[in-house]
Amino acid sequence: MKHNTGLWLTFDFGLSWIGAAIGQQLTCTATPLPPFRAKDGKPDWDAILKVINEWQPEGVLVGKPLNMDGSDCEMTLRAVKFGNRLHGRFGLPVEWYDERLTSFEAQGLLMNNNRKDRNFKQRNIDSVSAVLIFEGWVENQV
Repeated sequence: MKHNTGLWLTFDFGLSWIGAAIGQQLTCTATPLPPFRAKDGKPDWDAILKVINEWQPEGVLVGKPLNMDGSDCEMTLRAVKFGNRLHGRFGLPVEWYDERLTSFEAQGLLMNNNRKDRNFKQRNIDSVSAVLIFEGWVENQV
């Protein structure tokens, strides 16, 4: 019997890197996980399965990139396809969250934390974005 863990595996979809975080609804916080390498948006599905098996989330949350006016763009369609594949492969419910400006906000957070180091990829900017996606989503659940 599946129980509600309050854990949500969150993704910031990208073509080269897919950021990931594990979020806890009870505390409204998330922790970044190592990002997944992707080839034209296609991740290592076995690596994602390993994380799902480790954390046993009750669902997945995928950031939905939109244009500033709220309309869809090519990346919106690719992120939706990624989320649909997550559901199809692993049977977990999928939620979506408007991720506009999360990457920009993540860069700002990382720059404030270490002003001299600008190598965002090594500091998992995509996974920090996944944390921000979860936090925004959970705040809007109330």
